[in-house]
Amino acid sequence: MTATRLDFGILLLLACEEFVTGLRTALAEDFPDQGTSDGYVLRCLGARPMTVSELATRLNMSKQGAGQIADDMERRGYVERRPDPQDGRARLLHLSARGEAALAAARRFHQRYERRLVREHGRDAVEALRAVLGGMIGVEQVADPRFRPMHL
Repeated sequence: MTATRLDFGILLLLACEEFVTGLRTALAEDFPDQGTSDGYVLRCLGARPMTVSELATRLNMSKQGAGQIADDMERRGYVERRPDPQDGRARLLHLSARGEAALAAARRFHQRYERRLVREHGRDAVEALRAVLGGMIGVEQVADPRFRPMHL
């Protein structure tokens, strides 16, 4: 019997799905209503409050789409709107206490996940994987200011 070489793209996809499933499972008890886009929004607003227009730019989507996500997250208690102290006409999206707690829980999961990978595969292997993934994405993508909040 010959060993089957697993398709690299399928491995990447399945690894991402496994990570996301683990994250959702870890957050399910305290945050059972987490939406698909919530993690990105929490990371962006965790870096700094921003308008819906800025959030739309960060998420590479329409202002209307970002507004719908913000409305939904506000309804579920993850974000709140406050007046912009620099522009009386604008409203800034801020993380609520619940949003801060969800972001902190997600970051703890990320750290635990990486520590598990290091235990199972070794630090050198995890750093090599990080380098490969960073190389696949490209330095310009990683350095893009829109994604800087994702690194925190």
